[in-house]
Amino acid sequence: MSQKLRAHWKVILNIVTFLGFALLIYVVRHQIAESFRTIGDIKWPLLLLLPVWQIINYDAYARQNQDLFAILGQKISYKFLYKVNLELNFVNHVFPSGGVSGFSYYSLRMKDKGVTGTQASLVQLMRFVLVYVAFIFLLLLAMFMLSFSGSVNRFVLLAGGSITTLIVIGTIGMAFIIGRKQRISAFFGFLTKTLNKLIHVIRPKYPETISVVRVKEIFEDLHDNYALIKNDYSALKWPLIWSLVANITEMLTIYTVYLAFGHVVNPGAIILAYAIASTAGFLSVLPSGVGVYEALMTAVLAVGGIPPAISIPVTVMYRVVSMIIQLLPGYFLYYRRLRRKTT
Repeated sequence: MSQKLRAHWKVILNIVTFLGFALLIYVVRHQIAESFRTIGDIKWPLLLLLPVWQIINYDAYARQNQDLFAILGQKISYKFLYKVNLELNFVNHVFPSGGVSGFSYYSLRMKDKGVTGTQASLVQLMRFVLVYVAFIFLLLLAMFMLSFSGSVNRFVLLAGGSITTLIVIGTIGMAFIIGRKQRISAFFGFLTKTLNKLIHVIRPKYPETISVVRVKEIFEDLHDNYALIKNDYSALKWPLIWSLVANITEMLTIYTVYLAFGHVVNPGAIILAYAIASTAGFLSVLPSGVGVYEALMTAVLAVGGIPPAISIPVTVMYRVVSMIIQLLPGYFLYYRRLRRKTT
């Protein structure tokens, strides 16, 4: 593979996925058009539940963050964390970078409350870990539901089992690495040097774009804060419960749209499709993973027994309504803070 292709592999992958989704829409265009022609039959009152699910979703994340900061000895107000999570969602959607932009912004916002960058990063890391760990319960439930459906093939069950295994291995691996300073130093030292070599191919004048010494200092500090959590795993009980609530409300949001369209489908297929689409969304260079997310959701749902003629209109409606509900308040809070900083 040429250096040019390696440098732009993510863009190429996104274009291929987007074109595949466009082709799928063209093939089933008549069925989709028929679905949208029945838009007048949508049970609109059910869509009023979507803001309710999202309010509870952000409530869960705010409470999860609050409990994690409490473990680290930081007392942060619920109201402040609720607003920051709305801003964070806006940043992660508008500036797609695999969550990197969100980590930086979150650390910046937490400085207003006297929280160190390492503590803020650890809470963000624990947020993702706990959400994925809590999602294992839903994935197991999904596979149980799908196993009793005659329209689901083995690939779906294999995908669900693979994702569950990766989450477990990834969580154990991360805990193992940051559990001791020696392992942190060795792993992240190797990772940073490898990244610098790859970046050096694109930027020959910069042999060390990422400071190896600085990265080691950051992650050794991360270990010290992680030790506070490790000493009392029982303190993670409520953060894990709030993570599960956040996952459930997101699934309820999607399923409510299906009900509004008049379709009662297997919840297991929705859970699995959401897991795959959300995980792959980190690779997207497009805001909110537009095109990539919808394509993967549709593909997995189709394998799970939900035809594209049904899943595409529902997925599009879910994405549009969710973005309006989430991004508008996030946009308002984000730019209000920027104006305050510049005045």
